[in-house]
Amino acid sequence: MHHTSTLIFTIVAGIGLAFILGTIANRLRISPLVGYLLAGVVVGPYTPGFTADQALASQLAEIGVILLMFGVGLHFSLKDLMAIRATVIPGAIAQVAASTCLDWLLAWLLGASAAGTLFGVALAVASTVVLMRALQERHLIDTERGRVVVGWLVMQDMLMVIVLVLLPPLAAALVQQGGAGGGTIDYGSLAASLGVTLAKVAAFVGLMLLVGRRAIPWLLHYVAHTGSRELFRLAVLSVALGVAFIAAELFEVSFALGAFFAGMTLSESELSQAAAEETLPLRDAFAVLFFVSVGMLFDPVILIREPLSVGAAAFVVIIANPCLGFAAARLFGVPFDAALLLAAGIGQIGEFSFILADLGIALGALDEPARHLILAASILSILVNPLLFALPDRLLPRLRRRPLPAAAPEAGGAPPLPTHLKDHAVLIGYGRVGRLVGQGLVEQGWPVLVIEDADDAFERAKAGPGEVIHGNASNDRVLAAANLGAARMLLVAIPNAFEAGQIVEQARAANPGLDIVARAHFDAEVEHLRQHGADLVIMGEREIARSMLERAASKIDAKGVTPVAKPYMPLSRG
Repeated sequence: MHHTSTLIFTIVAGIGLAFILGTIANRLRISPLVGYLLAGVVVGPYTPGFTADQALASQLAEIGVILLMFGVGLHFSLKDLMAIRATVIPGAIAQVAASTCLDWLLAWLLGASAAGTLFGVALAVASTVVLMRALQERHLIDTERGRVVVGWLVMQDMLMVIVLVLLPPLAAALVQQGGAGGGTIDYGSLAASLGVTLAKVAAFVGLMLLVGRRAIPWLLHYVAHTGSRELFRLAVLSVALGVAFIAAELFEVSFALGAFFAGMTLSESELSQAAAEETLPLRDAFAVLFFVSVGMLFDPVILIREPLSVGAAAFVVIIANPCLGFAAARLFGVPFDAALLLAAGIGQIGEFSFILADLGIALGALDEPARHLILAASILSILVNPLLFALPDRLLPRLRRRPLPAAAPEAGGAPPLPTHLKDHAVLIGYGRVGRLVGQGLVEQGWPVLVIEDADDAFERAKAGPGEVIHGNASNDRVLAAANLGAARMLLVAIPNAFEAGQIVEQARAANPGLDIVARAHFDAEVEHLRQHGADLVIMGEREIARSMLERAASKIDAKGVTPVAKPYMPLSRG
């Protein structure tokens, strides 16, 4: 090749190796993330052979962060953020502060007290990419506990924006802390920097709420009416990338936070779902490159050279941070389920930790060995995080079988009153699908009982016909109030297949003869729900195809023509 393209080589090597090693990891029944990280180690500078361009890989990974946070914002409205501000804002600040103090103590024990504060902050903040990917894979973003976790991450991002701006004026003092002269801090300069930062963040948020909230939906509606899917896709990408770039360049807000607000301004539009689907392929591809870029920074030799230091840093991230996060969440009133999910999610570190480490080294406030410790802790925590995420699904059913302590909020109120309905249909979830199902059941003459835990959906269900129970149906006390023993049918309309599986399993145990119908998005979810006892699992794509074919068949029959084979799309039936 006469013209070598570093960019093409980096993309081909990164994605190609990620595919091969991710497939092997999947075959070994471990997370594909392990394969993606190992792909980065293989093409990194610390292993022999081909070395990819780290700077290019990091920039490509940044695009993945932008698209991921834009997608998160599409499912997260301003109303959701304001509803949890009283718990998320003080809780996230308390968790980051407590984690930073603990990590500073670790740095002091390792003999690096001069860089202890920066080292502590770098180990205290979770990776947005890792956590958002885990939430999306489990369809938890639209749930109440998912919104708490997303809000917590948004608050962490805001804190990191402030830290990145204040770090340069603090760098001299951090470097001199261990010196004989001691460090001095210009508090006037610090106050001015903080004021400017907060003013810029407030200006960006105000611009997005006042202008972007109207301009972005209007632009996408205009492009959608052209009928060109290609132009609509380009418009969505332009909004996501453009707003993130403007936020970083003009307002010094992180790319991730800018993209999140861009998506949030579009969340209340009917085009939000279409926008999410259009960004999905690129988002997944660039998210893979993020993990490859992390692996490229890792020097495997540090595991042999400093095993105790690596183990201590990994312990703080994987064990101590989740414990502190759970305690802070519960202290400020976060429900037990959400606090447990949050604890599992923040047991890893990522992109902001690397940015802080790089800036600290450039300013002389951090040394190279400290960065390698941060990277080692990041790699190990990302590898272990899928196991941590599996714990809530395993622990919650067991904990719910035990009586909760009287002081816990979940036990503060009396369990819902049991219904007196018999031969009724129990509907779980009253979202878009649940409302349509509920209306259809009433029209057919069914006595209906709805179970819904989201406040807004619960209010809509109360306005409809039938009885309503406010609570999470995976809680055995809530499900017991539905009188499943006397029910004829259970319809699980929630999108979260993991919670749906718990509900189906409990319902099957309560009434072995109950007819159970559930919804799914993927074949793996269909199999999961069938294994837990569902009689019928419906996938949206199959149902759409079947309805279209049945309509086509009815038109043929109306003309008196008998088709050779009646079109039929079978549903997934247990």
